[in-house]
Amino acid sequence: MKAGAGWVFFFSLIGITPLAERLGYATEQLAFYTGPLVGGLLNATFGNATEMIISIYALHNRMIRVVQLSLLGSILSNMLLVLGCSFFAGGIVHCNKVQTFNKASAAMNSGLLLMAVMGLMFPAVLHFTHSELHYIRSELALSRFSSCIMLVAYACYLFFQLKGQNNAYKPIDEVRSLRHKEEVQNKDSDEEDAPEITQLEAIFWLAILGVWISILSGYVVDTIEGASESMNMPVAFISVILLPIAGNAADTSAIMFAMKDKLDITLGVAVGSSTQILMFMIPFSVVVGWMMGKPMDLNFQLFETATLFMTVLVVASLLQVCYSS
Repeated sequence: MKAGAGWVFFFSLIGITPLAERLGYATEQLAFYTGPLVGGLLNATFGNATEMIISIYALHNRMIRVVQLSLLGSILSNMLLVLGCSFFAGGIVHCNKVQTFNKASAAMNSGLLLMAVMGLMFPAVLHFTHSELHYIRSELALSRFSSCIMLVAYACYLFFQLKGQNNAYKPIDEVRSLRHKEEVQNKDSDEEDAPEITQLEAIFWLAILGVWISILSGYVVDTIEGASESMNMPVAFISVILLPIAGNAADTSAIMFAMKDKLDITLGVAVGSSTQILMFMIPFSVVVGWMMGKPMDLNFQLFETATLFMTVLVVASLLQVCYSS
């Protein structure tokens, strides 16, 4: 505690990384007992728990720009780094075959991503066109209204996934069952997919890991500005690059799934996590800031908003042109 802010930030960030990875592992183990649908939602939710905890701490300290940039960095990390590495590694391991994925699920996530980006673009356009009647207050009101709409849309999406008769995960399970019957190399899949810990143990470790991540997240947020000065590094770089890398340690499992020819799970981890950040975590941060009295809005500035829009557009186009089952 007597060390400089740079060292406290550095070691706290290193400590969060394995905890985030173990949090993803405990969630995967719990998914064996809850079923594929609830398990997928739990995986996406607890996979983003680190970013959410850091965002709440930063909001409490009125570090709105850190919240915006860290969430933006998580999206870019999942959709560009994790998904790109997954396609690259899967293509190398399975160079003699064409990997396929479920088009319905990919199209659904792409549509949600595009809708969420449009919701983020309106406050930025309103700000930079200077067309609002009440400066700042108009874009803040628009951000809160758009956030409520996106939260309702995400709730409808969850209801469709859990209760809908034609949810997008059913054809995925059918394709997987056919592949297990046709391919001899998947004989040991039952052993690989067996749970390693009990349900109570998974819940216990989720609680313990969540507490420790919360403690370290407080240190990270409190020392981020001091670390920026001591390491001569911009706060924007720390928020967009370093924080998402530590928080998304669990999402690197998407690369291993791609190497096992399970692109459906890869897309669910990488693209599904980005969808949850855009449709739930960012609007939720706006609502939490609203309740705290903090002016958290959806104005991510022009360059960041354009970068996010281009990223979503490229990934959505890529998933459409790729060979799909």
